[in-house]
Amino acid sequence: MPPVPISPIKVGHIDDVQELRKTKPRTIPQRFVRDMTERPTLTTPLPPPYSDMPVIDFYKLSKGNKEEVLTELFNLATACEEWGFFQVINHEIDLNLLESIENLSREFFMLPLEEKQKYPMAPGTVQGYGQAFVFSEDQKLDWCNMFALGIEPQYVRNPNLWPKKPEKFSETVEEYSGEIRKLCYNLLTYIALGLGLKGDEFEKMFGISVQAVRMNYYPPCSRPDLVLGLSPHSDGSALTVLQQAKGGPVGLQILKDNTWVPIQPIPNALVINIGDTIEVLTNGKYRSVEHRAVAHEEKDRLSIVTFFAPSYEVELGPMPEFVDENHPCKYKRYSHGEYSKHYVTNKLQGKKTLDFAKIQTKNKN
Repeated sequence: MPPVPISPIKVGHIDDVQELRKTKPRTIPQRFVRDMTERPTLTTPLPPPYSDMPVIDFYKLSKGNKEEVLTELFNLATACEEWGFFQVINHEIDLNLLESIENLSREFFMLPLEEKQKYPMAPGTVQGYGQAFVFSEDQKLDWCNMFALGIEPQYVRNPNLWPKKPEKFSETVEEYSGEIRKLCYNLLTYIALGLGLKGDEFEKMFGISVQAVRMNYYPPCSRPDLVLGLSPHSDGSALTVLQQAKGGPVGLQILKDNTWVPIQPIPNALVINIGDTIEVLTNGKYRSVEHRAVAHEEKDRLSIVTFFAPSYEVELGPMPEFVDENHPCKYKRYSHGEYSKHYVTNKLQGKKTLDFAKIQTKNKN
């Protein structure tokens, strides 16, 4: 993970939302109450086409006949370009493993607070238990508890933050992360082919890819109309893989055509989204999409998120295949490590973090 900030960050008192729910179930502290412009509109899922996030059949991509492969490649390219999000079915990851990581993540969040606090997320960092992306005492907080770990390469790990309880948690995270890593490499192969590139283009470019996992737990909230489970943001990764625990309410919303669209999860599917890195590499052809999470009045929600990105040593910028007279270069070249550091030392604020990479153009009057 990017280095710890040099100067101390004052974040003020941060209530643990699970404890708050236990002791003061009707109370919403002011730090969680969003300004009027940020408050979510809690609607039932929208009718098609907005609720129809594309679905990609991985089996057809990888083992289908020629016609199925071509059709699914086209569907994948369309999903990346028009949505920036898609759900993957038949992804070949053992469903028992998905169930295990779900159950163990929930068990972790149900541990006593003092046990979870043995693995604290220090202010300005993104590993451990707590709230990430908090940098000031007056910043609005998300209605969420997080637990995050660096996975690959080995040097990003902080062994002190890998929990002893629940039993088998760490080894299950290892196994799960290995399977998700394989899926990410495979998806990048098909994304590259859909862009007219060689299948191994991204894998070669990325070096030893960086990978992290984060579990998000959203307790019920007596006033879900006042809070956000997770602030609007795009991801700094190349790809993000989201597993939504079974039985939870609809919580993910993505910004499509300036409308917050609730996404109904498909059982056993994984939600994939394009991160800022792919937007830069394709010069904006595939865009990272803002998304957020909302809370629910009666039900809790658990999600497990994997972030997959290039090595910190890699220099990134638009690939020449996506720059021409009609598509001028929109982003500068930069070190991915620099961008990652910039990303984790700023609060989640839509796509503002990507301004780091944009070439500023002067307005012509």
